[in-house]
Amino acid sequence: MNYLEFNFRIAPVQPAGEILIAELSQLGFESFVEQEGGVLTYIKSEDFVGFDSVHILKNPDVEITWSSKEIVQQNWNAEWERNFKPIRVGDECMVRAPFHPKENVKYDIVIEPKMSFGTGHHETTYMMLQHVLKNDFSDKTVLDMGCGTGVLAILAEKRGAKVIDAIDIDPWCYENTQENISRNGCEHILVFQGDSSLLTNRQYDVVLANINKNILIQDIPIYAKILSGDGLLFLSGFYKSDIEAINEKCASVGLNFTKSYEENDWVASVHRFY
Repeated sequence: MNYLEFNFRIAPVQPAGEILIAELSQLGFESFVEQEGGVLTYIKSEDFVGFDSVHILKNPDVEITWSSKEIVQQNWNAEWERNFKPIRVGDECMVRAPFHPKENVKYDIVIEPKMSFGTGHHETTYMMLQHVLKNDFSDKTVLDMGCGTGVLAILAEKRGAKVIDAIDIDPWCYENTQENISRNGCEHILVFQGDSSLLTNRQYDVVLANINKNILIQDIPIYAKILSGDGLLFLSGFYKSDIEAINEKCASVGLNFTKSYEENDWVASVHRFY
C-alpha cells in the first residue's frame, strides 16, 4: 500500500489552509501536517482521484501551489523518522519516537505516529497536553474524542485516570492508538473506531475533544449529556476567530467557558457547567 504526499504552499495560509484540509478530507486524504507556509497531506495512491472538486484551489484570492511524491509502505517509517522530533511540554512531559533517547522526565510518552494526527507538534495537541498536565486526573473517567495517536489518553492514564475511552473515526488512528497504548504500558485505555454515535449510556469526568470547529459545534450537546455535573470539557482544533461560536454553543447546553491557551491563532479551551 503506497501513499502520495502532497506539499501545498498557501498564501495567505489562513483561512485557506483550514478550508483546504476540510475539502481534502472529503476526498479520502487521511493525514495532514500543518507547517509554516502550508500543509503536507497524505492519501493512499489508489484512492487519489484528482483535485477537480477542490474549490479553494480555484479561488482567485488565494495562491496555492503544490508538489507531490509517492511514498512506498516500507519507506514510510524512514519518512517520518526524518521529520519527527521529540517535544517537551513544560518540565514534566516528553513526547518522543522509539528511536529517540529517553530523558529524565516524569511523563515519558513514546509515540510512533505513522499516518495519525496527534504527535504533540501541532499547537492544538500541544495545548491539550498542557491542559492535562495542569488539571487533576486522579481516578477520573476520561474520553479522548478524535484520539489520533492516543497521546492525550496515554498522558491521562499516566496522570492517574482510572478509565479512559479513546475514539477515532479513522481506522489507521484506531490501530495506531492500540499500538501506542501497548508501547507505553497502558492498562486502562479502551479504543473504539467510530464517531459520537458511540457515546450512549456513558458518563465521564473529563472529555478531551481535539477535532475541528464544525465537528465540535455539532457534538458539544452530546458532550454535555455525557459529562458529569462537576466535569470538565476540553476543546481544541479551532481558531481564535471561532471562540465566540464555540462559547455560544457551549452556553446553550449550560457549559461555561473558564480558561484557554492560545498559540499561533489556535485555541484550546476549558468549559464546565454553571
